[in-house]
Amino acid sequence: MTNLEALRQGAQAVFAATNAAREVALPKSRAAVRHCANAIRAIHRDDENGAQALIEQARALIDAMRADLRDHPNIYFAGFVEDAQKEFAEAGITVALIRGRDLPTPEELGVEWAAYLNGMGEAVGELRRHVLDLLRQGRFGECEALLGVMDEVFGVLTALDFPDAITNGLRRTTDNARGIIERTRGDLTSAALSAQLSAQLTLVADLLRHDGHGPPAEEQG
Repeated sequence: MTNLEALRQGAQAVFAATNAAREVALPKSRAAVRHCANAIRAIHRDDENGAQALIEQARALIDAMRADLRDHPNIYFAGFVEDAQKEFAEAGITVALIRGRDLPTPEELGVEWAAYLNGMGEAVGELRRHVLDLLRQGRFGECEALLGVMDEVFGVLTALDFPDAITNGLRRTTDNARGIIERTRGDLTSAALSAQLSAQLTLVADLLRHDGHGPPAEEQG
């Protein structure tokens, strides 16, 4: 067996090149995830320009990873690239949903379908956060509209019933989205009932004052 050393050298060269590509791409994945998280925080602060700038920085990193790993598909599909793509999709979809726009497509974002759909599912959680912010401001109509959007997203996800090996855990993401939507529906219902009760109590107090059966307005409260 005179070719063992040649085989060792061949394996060494392949693994060294693969590892070098991984070491180049991995920090870009982490940076892209960080930019996407900050973009979502920015849109919740109503800073769309800041959110879009961070999304574009993440896009550049994701495009660079694709180029870095073109010759290393085993690393490209190892997981960390998809994690970055999922966060990127979530950020882009969250901005679109909050602003009431059409969603960017996977092709426009440059991400795989599984990452895109899991990002869409996780965007439901960001919509809940936005609904709660609006709820504190008493903007019930906008909350109801966003709850309807959350239901529509959930409907899309539940229609895609394929093995996890294909969707990379979409069923779990969908189950999480279901729980988030039901909690949001409960919070919105409770807030609406509370607002109705408060309005009715105010009306009764006004009627009592008008009939002379209640204390003057300045003595109440």
